[in-house]
Amino acid sequence: MDRAAFAARIDHTVLGPETTLTDVERVLDEALEHGMNACIPPCYVAEAADYAPSVTLATVVGFPHGQHAPEAKEAEAERAWDDGADELDVVINVGRLESGEHELVREELEAVVACVPLPVKVIIETALLNDAEKHTACQAARDAGADMVKTSTGFADGGATVADVELMSEYLPVKASGGVGSYETARAMLDAGAERIGASAGVTLVEEFPE
Repeated sequence: MDRAAFAARIDHTVLGPETTLTDVERVLDEALEHGMNACIPPCYVAEAADYAPSVTLATVVGFPHGQHAPEAKEAEAERAWDDGADELDVVINVGRLESGEHELVREELEAVVACVPLPVKVIIETALLNDAEKHTACQAARDAGADMVKTSTGFADGGATVADVELMSEYLPVKASGGVGSYETARAMLDAGAERIGASAGVTLVEEFPE
C-alpha cells in the first residue's frame, strides 16, 4: 500500500462539542491536501459539501450515545443525505442491546439503512460491550444491511483495539476509530482487518507513513 492508498482509508475527523465551521473547513482543507475523507458534525454537512465537494464526506447519526428515538435517527439520516453527505456513521442503541432487545436494535438500524441510498457504518461502542455483546451488535448490523461496523464514537472510555477489529471483521468491513493517533497504531488496525480508520490525527498518520 502506498501513501495515497493509505490516506484514502482515513476518515479525518472533527466531532467535538465545540466544533466550529472554521474547524470543519480546516479538516476539509487537510483532507483535500492529503487525499483523505472527512467525518464532521451533521449541522455543517451542507456547508462542507459546498466548500469541498470532492471530499468524501461522512457524518454521524444518533451521536454520540445512540439513544435518539428511531424516527429521529431516520430523519437525521435523511437530512444528512439531502445536505450532501456521502456516508453515515450511526450509533447503535447500547442500552437496548444490553437489555436483550436485539430485534429492536436490528429494526432500528434496518430502518436507517432503508431510508437513504448511502453507505451506513454502525458504531457499536466496543468499550461498553463484552465480547458476546460485540458479536450480537455486529450480527444486528449485518442483518440490517449495514455496509460497515465501527468500533467507537471516541466519547466512551477506550477506543479501537486489534482484538475488537479482528472480532468485528468476521461480520462486516471495519472502521477502527478511537485512540488511533499514530501510523503504527493505524497500521496495526489495518493488519488486523480494518478497512477504514477514523482519526482526528489524520494528518499525523499520513505524514508518518514510511517512504
